[in-house]
Amino acid sequence: MLDADFARAAKLAGGWLKCAPGCTDCCIGPFPITRLDVLRLRRGMSELARAEPARAAAVRERARVALATLRADFPGDAASGRLLDDPSRLDPFFELHHAMACPALDARNGLCELYAHRPVSCRTYGPPVRFGDQTAPPCELCFREAPKGEIERCRIEPDRAGLEEAILSRLGATAAEDWETLVAFALLPD
Repeated sequence: MLDADFARAAKLAGGWLKCAPGCTDCCIGPFPITRLDVLRLRRGMSELARAEPARAAAVRERARVALATLRADFPGDAASGRLLDDPSRLDPFFELHHAMACPALDARNGLCELYAHRPVSCRTYGPPVRFGDQTAPPCELCFREAPKGEIERCRIEPDRAGLEEAILSRLGATAAEDWETLVAFALLPD
């Protein structure tokens, strides 16, 4: 479903969307991901490990290196990777690590090793999106000099049917069981 939504976004955006292999601006800096994103990434890692074990090992090593830094001041449970739901602790942490590359990024070629399995947050970079009443601007490299009306014409609301939320609800019976983590933790399961 998400793939179809973002394919539609790319079609709407046409030449305004500058995302291409090697563009890595959105691959820098940690960000929260959902439990469903964790499942996607782990499936991607399993597939990569079967098809290309050396590449999967390189991703795991980058995740290990990232976690060695991130755990020192992690705003949550540094063992499990569960983030606190506290912006006063999260915002400074993300700002401190804003220059850290995602462990799934192969810096040699600028490509995501787990592109087909990337988190929803990664998919929302580039095109202008809306989530309910909240809008997110397009990537600063895209839609340069585009009139506001053109940006709005290309804005999409991914997953309007709420399938992601429904699946997340099934994963956790209560709000206390709903949590977020970081890509590096997802790539190195317990």
